[in-house]
Amino acid sequence: MIGDCRRTARSGDLAAGGGGGGENWWSGDMFADGNRQVESEYVRRHHRRDPKENQCSSFLVKHIKAPAHLVWSLVRRFDQPQKYKPFISRCVVQGNMEIGSVREVNVKSGLPATTSMERLELLDDNEHVLSIKIVGGDHRLKNYSSIISVHAKIIDGRPGTLVIESFVVDVPEGNTKDETCFFVEALIRCNLKSLADVSERMAVQDQTEPIDQC
Repeated sequence: MIGDCRRTARSGDLAAGGGGGGENWWSGDMFADGNRQVESEYVRRHHRRDPKENQCSSFLVKHIKAPAHLVWSLVRRFDQPQKYKPFISRCVVQGNMEIGSVREVNVKSGLPATTSMERLELLDDNEHVLSIKIVGGDHRLKNYSSIISVHAKIIDGRPGTLVIESFVVDVPEGNTKDETCFFVEALIRCNLKSLADVSERMAVQDQTEPIDQC
């Protein structure tokens, strides 16, 4: 159903999940060294969640060998998520591109959905943070919201990027929190891997998109 995407950790990826009930949903043990402490601070600053008892929440980390401004030029395009998200075939934004705008996304075959309605909650070009909330569609991701933040980082002595994406979503009836997180994390892993692939190709070709196009 989700192709080659798996929850198994890959190099450059990190995930931490948790449930509701007011528990901390990241593990401090995952940030033992200096770099992890920096990542932990980003999580605490931009990705704090308070999941309810019937919700699950998690975050994933991806390191990309491309400059942060280039990665952000892709992430910020609320109107064109298909630029790097492989499961999206088409996107139409209703009205102007601004906070509160809603996009209708068409999903490619192979997933248990065909459309998703998503609202822009936050677009911060200074902090490089984007947040969306799903408000409709023929899928089971109820009360789903996500935050993705982009941070400059030196990787192998060159300008690179740390990307963190978090989410919270209701656990559908008949499923467990682990099953729900497993599914959503697999989708996000695919999106982040594709974001890395596209960004790194653009870095080689020096095809940075100006951020004022929308």
